[in-house]
Amino acid sequence: MHKYISENNLKALLDHLIADGKRVIAPRMDAGTPLYGPLADSAGIVLDQLPRRSAKETFFPVCEDIMSYDKEGQQVTLRDVSPASFPETILVGVRPCDAAAIPVLDAVFSWDYKDEFFLERRRKTTIVGLACTQADDACFCTAVGLSPADPKGSDLFLTPAEGGGYACETFTDKGEALVNNHGELFAEPNGAQALPLAEPQTEKFDLKKVKAWLDDHFEDPAWDSIAVRCVGCGACAFLCPACHCFDIVDEGTETAGKRRKSWDACGFWKFTHHASGHNPRDLQPKRYRNRIMHKFKYYDDKFGQTLCTGCGRCIRFCPVGIDIAAIVSEIGKK
Repeated sequence: MHKYISENNLKALLDHLIADGKRVIAPRMDAGTPLYGPLADSAGIVLDQLPRRSAKETFFPVCEDIMSYDKEGQQVTLRDVSPASFPETILVGVRPCDAAAIPVLDAVFSWDYKDEFFLERRRKTTIVGLACTQADDACFCTAVGLSPADPKGSDLFLTPAEGGGYACETFTDKGEALVNNHGELFAEPNGAQALPLAEPQTEKFDLKKVKAWLDDHFEDPAWDSIAVRCVGCGACAFLCPACHCFDIVDEGTETAGKRRKSWDACGFWKFTHHASGHNPRDLQPKRYRNRIMHKFKYYDDKFGQTLCTGCGRCIRFCPVGIDIAAIVSEIGKK
């Protein structure tokens, strides 16, 4: 289904959804930083900047309770957190690099074990994607086979049009339902041309050559020079829309507490630290090697796709200036 929606009607749509009790999450300013977060009304939406953190936390929160317990005398009461309580959500203004990562996460969270916390949020969320009309030096979505107008992962996709407003295209039943339920706000396509899309400058990777080199160079001395600057801060993993490592810990006292799931990162020293004291990734080059291997080899081995969507956040915010796109590009030329 192809439609058109004006900027005013898009804001009216968001206000209607909020008034109907839906949780609307979109880019907004938070202490001067663009972040995805729930809107109180449409006036708070910011669509001209890529949020610093990705949209994955809509489905995979930084930290969440999965169980609680209380102990009184010898009686212990366990309480599971029910995913059925999660609200219906509309996720709006999602850039292609973020939207494309969500099906990547689907494969992980429904693989050998079905994570109902993630999957229930997915079932209850409609994703409204937004094409990019600008890019910076860190953007490299085209290098990994995506594009600034790739609708992958979106239920409804918006493309900014000349003269204002957005061309709309639906890709799923959720997208169709959103349009049909608010049909008065959408119009037939008006023939307006799309605004010029962003043009990331990174040369397209030969992902087959990259993987072939990784297949045969686990012990290559090049890893020492590739990772010499990494300080293991984990910023890259926490900002990435596709990284998904987590830990589960019990927090509390003798009488009450919670079991919680929290983000983790393979770049942390303790991530592979055994109770015996042994650590198979005891040095930072080994940990950074795992990051590259996971994104461009291990995930591909298991699921047949790359665990990177080229959003560039890890490049923009790395405190020591590591450029994963430059590293992968160099690997592809070996």
